[in-house]
Amino acid sequence: MLGSKSALLLFIGYVLYGLPHEGTFRPAYMLVLLMYTCLSFGIPTLRRIKKASLALSALSAALALYGALELHPLFLLLAVPNLYELSSGLGATNWLTAAVLAAAAWIAPPSDRPLYALAAALCFMLYVSTCRLHTRLALREEERDKLQEDARRLTRALADNEEYARQSEYTIKLEERGRLSQQIHDEIGHSMAGALIQMEAARRLLDTNRAKAEELLGNAIVISKEGLERIRLTLKQTKPPAEQLGIGRLQLFVDELSAKHGIRATLNYDGNLDAITQLQWRIIQANVTEAVTNSLKYSDAGTISVEVVVMNKFVKAVVRDDGRGADKVVKGLGIVGMEERAASEGGTIIVDGSRGFSVTTLLPVRSGT
Repeated sequence: MLGSKSALLLFIGYVLYGLPHEGTFRPAYMLVLLMYTCLSFGIPTLRRIKKASLALSALSAALALYGALELHPLFLLLAVPNLYELSSGLGATNWLTAAVLAAAAWIAPPSDRPLYALAAALCFMLYVSTCRLHTRLALREEERDKLQEDARRLTRALADNEEYARQSEYTIKLEERGRLSQQIHDEIGHSMAGALIQMEAARRLLDTNRAKAEELLGNAIVISKEGLERIRLTLKQTKPPAEQLGIGRLQLFVDELSAKHGIRATLNYDGNLDAITQLQWRIIQANVTEAVTNSLKYSDAGTISVEVVVMNKFVKAVVRDDGRGADKVVKGLGIVGMEERAASEGGTIIVDGSRGFSVTTLLPVRSGT
C-alpha cells in the first residue's frame, strides 16, 4: 500500500505541477499532498492499534475526496488505496471492495474515469496478490512453528532415550559386576579357601607325619588347579568371542542402514567365523562400509546385501546391490583404499558392475587361528 500511495503521489504531483494555473503551482495542492503523506505513512506505525489505523485510513480517504471535489479530480486517485485499507480492516471481501471502488468512479469527471479505472485495477491486483501472499506466509509460519515444535519434541525424546540408555547401561554393568562377584565368591572363593586349609594343615604335619602332609599338599594342588580352571572358564564365558564381536558390528551396521536410508539391507554369513582374525575383521568392516557408501551415492539401489563366508583357503566378504551398475569400473579413492587394506593382509578386491554393483574382499585364512 505504501508503494502504491507513493507512486500515486508522485504521479499526481507531476501532473498538477505541469498544469497552467496563473503560472504557479497552487499551495493548496501541496498542502493536501503533504497532509495525505503524513496520514498515509502514519498508518503502518499504528497497525497494532486497529481502530487508530482505520481512523487514519478514513481521514486519508476523506482528504482525497475533499481534494477531488474542491481542488482537482486527480486527487480521487489517492482514495483508492485507502478504500482497500478500510475494506481489509473491516473484513470486506475483495469483490465488495471492487464494487465500492467502481461506485466512487462516478465522482470523477468522465474524462478522468479511464485513468481512475486503471489506478483502481492496478491497486486491486496488488491488494489481492498481497493478501494471497500474506495467507501463504501465514501457512508457512504455522508449518514452521509445527516443525519446530516437532523438532523440540523429538529432541526431548532423544535426550530421554539417551538418558534411559545410559541408565540401562549403568544398571547392566552393576548387575554384571554383582553376578561376577557372587560367582567368584561361591565357586572360586570356596576352592581357594579349601586349598589354603589343606596347605596350612600340611605345614603343621610336615615334621610329624610327612606322608599325611604330602597327601594334604596334593589335595591343595588339585583344588587350586580346579579353581584356576573355573577362573579361566568364567573369564571365557564373560568375554564375547572375537568372531561374535565382528559379526555383531556388521549386523548393527546393516540394521542402521535399513533404518536410516529406507532400503532393504541383509546380512548372511557361513563357515567357521573363528578363523577370522581381529585385523581381518577390521578390514572387512572398513571395506563393507566403503562399498555401501558408494552404493548409496551412485547406484540408486533398493536392496543391498552383505555376505561373509569362511572357505578353506579364503575369507570372502561381498557387498552387492541391485542398482545401475557400470560397464566400465573407474577406480576412485574408495576402491584404491579397499585394495590397499586387503593387500596389507595378503588379500585382493574384485569389483563387478555388470549386474548391479558388487565388491568382493578376499583374505587368506591364517593357519593356526
